[in-house]
Amino acid sequence: MQAAKATYRFIVSGGGTGGHIFPAISIARALEAAAPGAELLFVGAQGRMEMERVPAAGYKIEGLWISGIQRSTSLKNLSFPLKLWASVQKSLRILRRFQPDAVIGVGGFASGPLLYAAQLKGIPTFIQEQNAYAGLTNKWLAGKVKRAYVAYEGMERYFPADRIRITGNPIRQDLFNLPHQNPVAMAHFGLRADRPVLLVIGGSLGARTLNHSTRDGLSALAAAGVQLIWQTGKAFAAEAAAAVAKHPEAGFYTSPFLERMDWAYSAADLIISRAGAGTISELAVVGKPVILVPSPHVAEDHQTKNAQALAARGAVWVVRDTDAAQQLVAKGLALLDDEAAQAGLRSALQAFDRRNAAAQIAADILQYLGKEGQA
Repeated sequence: MQAAKATYRFIVSGGGTGGHIFPAISIARALEAAAPGAELLFVGAQGRMEMERVPAAGYKIEGLWISGIQRSTSLKNLSFPLKLWASVQKSLRILRRFQPDAVIGVGGFASGPLLYAAQLKGIPTFIQEQNAYAGLTNKWLAGKVKRAYVAYEGMERYFPADRIRITGNPIRQDLFNLPHQNPVAMAHFGLRADRPVLLVIGGSLGARTLNHSTRDGLSALAAAGVQLIWQTGKAFAAEAAAAVAKHPEAGFYTSPFLERMDWAYSAADLIISRAGAGTISELAVVGKPVILVPSPHVAEDHQTKNAQALAARGAVWVVRDTDAAQQLVAKGLALLDDEAAQAGLRSALQAFDRRNAAAQIAADILQYLGKEGQA
């Protein structure tokens, strides 16, 4: 009988947005904690944000020449077969060189070629699916994965039932047990402790509706004495900076991307956000009052389903994307004036706190590999 390995080598693959990247990094850290001495390598898509964010977190990453299939008819789709073939070939070379014991995919088109190549070579593959609606890449790979780690019931539609583990979504450990309005955080954003703070986060790439609604509501926020931390995304950064410059005394902070989300969450009294599954998992742990504006531009409208699941339990307020321009800032100001409503939201949101997801995933992967090693 073969003994389980003392050290392991893992490849974590996926990306495209923070919703994929941060769970990947959380899983990697959990694997390191559960298997001291483990070696980690990331594989992402060339030119995407993981090529910056993963090295910033201290990990090596290799990029594939791959992009997603455009859902509408597009000339860009003509190059997809060539990109896929080239990416699978590079993935096979990476696997031969690194010799991983397991490959973990977190979704996004970057994970497809690498996990497919690993399955061709008989390397155990594992998937983490953040949403109630599985993405195209994860559905394509589902039949041969050893485990599918999910956050929602009913995922038998996409993955073999006996391989599903309901763990919740991994989040960053620096979001655990945040102090409210950490003085270091307040100083970083140039904020005062005697005035409320609104945090607007449209995801790592920004969100047009949230950006326009916030821009148009700056005067109302300033008049109410509400301070602002606003993650704009790169495309809207210049316009947002010009808009807040008209209110120099208001305490408005803008950034294309918030490097210290733990500080932003700590500073906030109220959070306005899209309703991606990863973000919702973070918000449940942070435990601040939340208004969600689901994006209508996602597969199967899964952000609306995510938001409705929380709203039905009294855990969040929801504003439809089409209503945001007229209602969002006004509802935010109303909630900041209603301490009882804030307390109710905070209490209900606790039921969605699944902060141990990454540790559960790491433990299950190691348990599987240990059993395989002893077979």
